[in-house]
Amino acid sequence: MSVKLQGSANQTLWGATVGFFVGFAAVSLFNVTALKFKAPMHLNPASLGLLMAMPLLSGSFLRIPFSAWVDRNGGRKPVIVLLSISIFGVLGVFLTAHALYPKHITPAVYPWLLFLGLLSGCGIATFSPGISQVAFWFPKRRQGWALGAYAGFGNLAPGLFVLLMPLALAHLGLSTVYLVWLALLAAGTGIYALFARNAWYFQLVSSGISTDEAAAIARAHGAEIIPVGKAVRSLALAGGRWETWGLVMLYFTTFGGFLALTVWLPNYLHAAFGKPIPIAARIAGGFSLASSLVRVSGGAWADKFGGRAVGFAALVMVVVGGMVAGCTVSFEGSLTGIAMIMLGMGINNAAVFKLLPNIIPEAVSGAAGWVGGLGALGGFVLPPLWGEIADSAPAAGKTAGYSHGMLAFSVLGAGCMVLMAVLRAKSAAVPNSPQPVVRESAILSQAV
Repeated sequence: MSVKLQGSANQTLWGATVGFFVGFAAVSLFNVTALKFKAPMHLNPASLGLLMAMPLLSGSFLRIPFSAWVDRNGGRKPVIVLLSISIFGVLGVFLTAHALYPKHITPAVYPWLLFLGLLSGCGIATFSPGISQVAFWFPKRRQGWALGAYAGFGNLAPGLFVLLMPLALAHLGLSTVYLVWLALLAAGTGIYALFARNAWYFQLVSSGISTDEAAAIARAHGAEIIPVGKAVRSLALAGGRWETWGLVMLYFTTFGGFLALTVWLPNYLHAAFGKPIPIAARIAGGFSLASSLVRVSGGAWADKFGGRAVGFAALVMVVVGGMVAGCTVSFEGSLTGIAMIMLGMGINNAAVFKLLPNIIPEAVSGAAGWVGGLGALGGFVLPPLWGEIADSAPAAGKTAGYSHGMLAFSVLGAGCMVLMAVLRAKSAAVPNSPQPVVRESAILSQAV
């Protein structure tokens, strides 16, 4: 049977990166714009925090099943499905804003916006199938660079959107901003569909060639990673290891915290310190970009000094930063603490996925699914929690009420330091254990 193989590694890398970038931007769906809904819908801080976090709920949980789907069908179909659902969600937000804002945005619209946030957040989940798709294309010697480029550029989307949204709102208005966003999402989905292809193994299998023959042909064309076994079994195996859940907690605190702060900071700086929304958004966007970019250095430091040492030091920054931001009512002190938190989180994010293949080598793909999916859930949990803390503060202590929410990072960070120490002790007990061979989707461990 003659099969015409399509695509290339670099073509798929950049196509997949564009798809992830536009999908991941949904982190900021109700970031600055949520404040436009606050007054007409009479939202308290907790309700506002839930609205901001809603896209992160679907964007977290869907990473797990859609990652498992890749080993059967390749990444192309899962990513297109997720981006298509996200398009419907953003379309719904645009139509709602166009038809109802501002006069008819009542509290009755709130559940509908929560639902649209869930749909739009599906784009956030494109990370897991996209990174698998890229990994199957590249030889091992180039995967660090390829996955670093994919995750690094894609992770810039929330920060850039936070920076641009206030300017767009001022010049275009709410509904037009969502229309432009919809156009960008549709265009990014089109670019992905045009350029990103499944690796040759999946193309061969889909044409009717047996898996063994497809693997042999793919290897002859230079492929080094071939899917072996079932991802569902890997998920089950990893789920039975307590170390997996320790890593989930580490990632919940730092990557989930990164997502949560990205959506919460504009509202926090505006409500607690009275900063104008454009200024608050620029500060939040700058912090988000810095936290994303420092992951690159964090990965290099983890390679040089070890994931545990770097992760532990990063968690110290998170704990101290949480105390500084949570115990001050000054704007400058709060910024200092938040800067420490965001930089520490970015470094620890890289350290976690440096540790994962060494701690759970027998089920790397499954562990990566649990850690990447449930860890990101922190972005959904924390904003409503902060809203409840702020809402419970007396009027005279409003600034302190908002600031005290940052103490959650000190508590979470301290618990994670204990976890990191336990993981270190377990590893030290078997210093001479042989290093197992990491196969198939193990490359998921290199970046999330």
